[in-house]
Parts: sequence; structure tokens; C-alpha cells
Amino acid sequence: MEVTIGVQNVSRELTVETDAAPAEVAKAVDAALAAPDGILRLVDSKGRTVLVPGRAVGWVQVGESEKGKVGFAAQ
Repeated sequence: MEVTIGVQNVSRELTVETDAAPAEVAKAVDAALAAPDGILRLVDSKGRTVLVPGRAVGWVQVGESEKGKVGFAAQ
């Protein structure tokens, strides 16, 4: 599953590919935003840990990964 995080005062968004369930990601986001010094902690599909301070999170989008399309599209 793909998680995209908008970080305040940063022009580029952070995209993490994770094996976690959407409910698990939502719970981690809620916990990070609830505490003044909360940290959003996600583990990507390669086992790396991504940490974002909760106070710096602008927005989070949780969704399925988009499969690459092969071939020609009809117009």
C-alpha cells in the first residue's frame, strides 16, 4: 500500500510503500498527531523505518499502489 505524506514547509511530498494495513497506518497517524511531541513512524516494504515529527505533518493520503500499465491506451 502506498502512503503519501505532505510535510509542512517542504515542497516535495514523501511517498512510502508499506505492507501495513490502512487501519494500522491511520492509527499511527492519529497517535502522531494526538501528542505534542508525537512521531509518525512507518516501516516500508523493504524494512526501513521512516520517521516524521507529528507537528510537521500537513496531510496524509493512504491508498492502494497504482499498478503500472503496459501497452497502448485507446483514445
